[in-house]
Amino acid sequence: MEEIGHNYIKVNGLKLHVAEVGSGSSPAVVFLHGFPEIWYSWRHQMIAVAKAGYRAIAPDYRGYGLSDPPAEPEKATFSDFVADLLALLDALSIPKAFLVAKDFGARVAALFALLHPEEVEGIVTLGVPFLPPTPMAFDELLPEGFYISRWQEPGRAEADFGRLDAKTVVRNVYIMFSKSEVPIASENQEIMDLVEPSAPLPPWFTEEDLAVYGDLYEKSGFRTALQVPYRSMGTKLDIPDPKVEVPALLIMGEKDYVMKFPGIEDYIRSGKVKSFVPNLEITFMPEGGHFVQEQSPDEVNELIVKFLTSHR
Repeated sequence: MEEIGHNYIKVNGLKLHVAEVGSGSSPAVVFLHGFPEIWYSWRHQMIAVAKAGYRAIAPDYRGYGLSDPPAEPEKATFSDFVADLLALLDALSIPKAFLVAKDFGARVAALFALLHPEEVEGIVTLGVPFLPPTPMAFDELLPEGFYISRWQEPGRAEADFGRLDAKTVVRNVYIMFSKSEVPIASENQEIMDLVEPSAPLPPWFTEEDLAVYGDLYEKSGFRTALQVPYRSMGTKLDIPDPKVEVPALLIMGEKDYVMKFPGIEDYIRSGKVKSFVPNLEITFMPEGGHFVQEQSPDEVNELIVKFLTSHR
């Protein structure tokens, strides 16, 4: 990854770590990661879009990776991440950008497009479709052992994660999220116990990759990550007509466990999602799991570059 440069940008009183590659005068593409990811999860896509003539920018959110944590991580919200993105674009003198977002980053990108549409050229989301900015209630439709319900419970995930080092926590989440079933623990089982210590990493994720994640989460810890997304999902946002009008692309792996969330597959396949994102293209990857951008980088890169080029 020697082509990718690294910098720190001061936004809203915090220093955000930003990875970047490509000419500063080229159209900007900002990559927004999910959990348990950081900027590094976009390594393949950043190089590909830079080679295609774009400026690739991948920040670590506040409290993630090498970015400063907020003063009170337990009070962080999605709105903070949106405000940081706005300030980052301003600091980099970027009037308009494409957003490429994974997992809960899709919510950050969608909120940004709803609140600042004039600054967005288009959106690509992976793993999670656009969902209206209302409190998420999947936990009401799934058993008590649903991983999001457990991680929303104050102290529960801290105790569960605290038994292990950061690298092992990330390893377990990567293995768990790479499966096609929704992670649900039994009554007397913790989420980390869903993964056997002997379970192998996904074939596309190396020990070297894991070491990068482990080092960064060793530094940041999981305080902000548990707050955003998991414990701030219930925040109500007053956006009267939540319709994303910019061009959009959704890339979903058909073996992504998110497809098993109640109602999600029908929401996507029926086209209901297009009532909120009218200019949406949808691409399914038959063998794709939750981490399609790392699992099948060449295919994902091709889809992203094609979308960028057609909406430039």
